[in-house]
Amino acid sequence: MRNILSILALISLFYQQLPAQEHHAEVHHETAEAHGECSCHHEEEYSPSAVAFHHIADANAFHIFGDLYVPLPCILYAPEQGWSVFMSNAFEFGHHGDGKNAVEGYVLHEGVVMRVVDASFPREKVAVECFTSREAEVDGKKREIYQVMYEGNCYDLDRKTTLDGGMLGGGISSYYDFSITKNVFTMLLTVILLLIVFLGVAKAYRTREGQAPKGMQSLMEPIVVFIRDEVAVPFLGHKYEKYLPFLLTVFFFVLGLNLIGQIPFFPGSGNVTGNLAVTSVLAIFTFFVTNLSGNKHYWEHTLWMPGVPAWIKIILTPVEIMGLIIKPTTLMLRLFANITAGHIVIIIFVSLIFIFGDVGQSLTGSITGIFIAVPLTMFMMSIELLVAFIQAFVFCILSASYISAAIEEPHHH
Repeated sequence: MRNILSILALISLFYQQLPAQEHHAEVHHETAEAHGECSCHHEEEYSPSAVAFHHIADANAFHIFGDLYVPLPCILYAPEQGWSVFMSNAFEFGHHGDGKNAVEGYVLHEGVVMRVVDASFPREKVAVECFTSREAEVDGKKREIYQVMYEGNCYDLDRKTTLDGGMLGGGISSYYDFSITKNVFTMLLTVILLLIVFLGVAKAYRTREGQAPKGMQSLMEPIVVFIRDEVAVPFLGHKYEKYLPFLLTVFFFVLGLNLIGQIPFFPGSGNVTGNLAVTSVLAIFTFFVTNLSGNKHYWEHTLWMPGVPAWIKIILTPVEIMGLIIKPTTLMLRLFANITAGHIVIIIFVSLIFIFGDVGQSLTGSITGIFIAVPLTMFMMSIELLVAFIQAFVFCILSASYISAAIEEPHHH
């Protein structure tokens, strides 16, 4: 029943992608000149990949159905204009997560807040006509620059600052976004739920000392014991108590995020562990816990291996130093790739309904697509549920193995 309800919720999300006459003038992706005459009359073709990436992306609101969204707080800062704080429904949600209004020079495009670069654009709340894009060469690379149309003119939009070293096209932009997005909301919700669960379990241990576990206590105890006996003790030995809180925190936090991400409707649908920023921070925590715990033996075998000829050390030392970075990087990418891939595959399966049905033009094709998509989606959602537990366990056990290598005592023969 849970899987069937989830599939119906996923299918409902896709109806916002269907082209309708009243939306033909709202969105297009034609090339246009910045702050010049442009047109919005363009009908988009249905693209499964675009839909998939749109629904796994972070956003400033939760989509429910059609033009119905749950707004989230927008907390924005631009050096030349200061702070702007308001709820995202001030943009007035429209088709495909596009806002109908500009607020203090900010707009909402595909559920994400962007800022109008041109200082001549009104800073008060004004109605905008549509969104478009143009290609431009930035730092020797062709980039797609989003634009908003206002009073017949197109204005370039700036995306939020992303400190990714330029690898993913990010960099310092004209504003900073501290908003409570879907991912941030999901993380806060997960932390609150985990606190409620574990504070309740802790209270049960105090009040029911010496008695058999009961209720939530009986559910959580086997999991905690499993992580202790099968992960912490085998890898960390007699020092396991020092690192067990970290391993349990990582395991339950990742598991909680994975499980909430399985829910395709509010308050779920956040693809948190499929976000590189989140998985990288988790990996960085493991990196610091590992290397700050490293003993003399660990650093000797990393920086200048005893008993190895110097000319070989010159080759091995850079490799070992690279390994310090590669280990958390693999943690980051493994979790990100597995969770993102699962969400994309499910959305692509649901897309078969619209592909076979020619986006609502063929009833026979849509029915055929349903018979194909539903079993595949149910199977994939079952696999995803398994992956949610496996990836939490893998992240935990690999963290334990890295810490183990850092605190291992030398063996004397």
